[in-house]
Amino acid sequence: MFDNTSNDLPYCLMPWIHLHIGDHGKAKACCVANIPFGDINEDSLDDIWNGESINKLREKFTAGIPDKRCAQCIHVEAAGGKSMRLETHEKYQHSDWKKQQQPFYFDIRFSNVCNFRCRTCWHGASSKWFQDAKILGRNIGEKAIIKNIKDFDLFIKKCGSGLKNAKEIYIAGGEPLVTEEHYLLLEWLIANGNTELLLRYNTNFSKLSFKQWDVLKLWTQFSNIELMASIDGTGPLGEYVRKEMDWNVVIENRAKIKTLSHIDFKISPTVSVLNMKHLPKMYMELVQNKFIQPEEIYLNILERPNFYNIQIFPKEQKLAIAKAFESLFIWMRKENISERVIAKFQVCIDYMNREDWSHLWGKYLGELAKLDQLRNENCKVIGIVL
Repeated sequence: MFDNTSNDLPYCLMPWIHLHIGDHGKAKACCVANIPFGDINEDSLDDIWNGESINKLREKFTAGIPDKRCAQCIHVEAAGGKSMRLETHEKYQHSDWKKQQQPFYFDIRFSNVCNFRCRTCWHGASSKWFQDAKILGRNIGEKAIIKNIKDFDLFIKKCGSGLKNAKEIYIAGGEPLVTEEHYLLLEWLIANGNTELLLRYNTNFSKLSFKQWDVLKLWTQFSNIELMASIDGTGPLGEYVRKEMDWNVVIENRAKIKTLSHIDFKISPTVSVLNMKHLPKMYMELVQNKFIQPEEIYLNILERPNFYNIQIFPKEQKLAIAKAFESLFIWMRKENISERVIAKFQVCIDYMNREDWSHLWGKYLGELAKLDQLRNENCKVIGIVL
């Protein structure tokens, strides 16, 4: 179990250093806790950073009390994993966090613009999902694209002083590499001299150029880039879970960045009922093919929608999956892969077994059938668990 290394730290550092800007411009504590502080389209950064909502959360965390909306970190930690909360403490516990007048760690989601329709996603995070969502009655409004930050120039005017001094910017989407504002931000950071920060991405890794921009050329201006590629499976399975993915393009893009030493590449599978049993095989394949080094993996356990949560597996399937992971662990130890990496996979098993949500199995099967019919696909051909 990971823990804080200093008793002086609050329960969570995020409200002192971090600002997440997500759906419809809402400024929140982080991307997984729905704790709103304001609206970046309407409020100033100073008003958000010194407002009543954020200060109440700071008081609670200073007293060592978690908020009930911190459930995802709590669940990950209960399974023995390293949550976003603990990762942030590990990185920034020695920063001068008590004296921050502005955030220095930004998480920016400019819009829902995306070129994929991933099974575990939704219209709110993917414009490409709009037509399917409309048929299913799950669309958010009547337009495919949902702008979180309505005016880029106004956003820069409000947040520019913080962005100039940012130590870390995390960009997700939608899909950042097909989002115009992402490229405008890179150009702004270059023009304003902040290129030594950690620039982190969650990306489907399908595009390395967009309109007039070549992202590889822009990235040469930055010293520290981390790419987390959302790859849930290889070949047909990956293409089924992440609709519009072309596995051959992903392989080509990986080859293009291998010579760029300042880019730290990882795969970041969303661990769901769709790919849990395939994770051992995928990991071994990618390591053996040198697509990744053994430690270049970040496992993101899905909590919602709950009918894709790995806790819904019936007992007999959980037992079979656990055996497959035991075989993986034997192989990993034979290959002298770090116990820290093994522990990441063990957390998935522990999380899966922590609760029994098998009553949702029927809902999962119904969801598979709906999308298979809508997209003219067949989960049985792919080998999805039924």
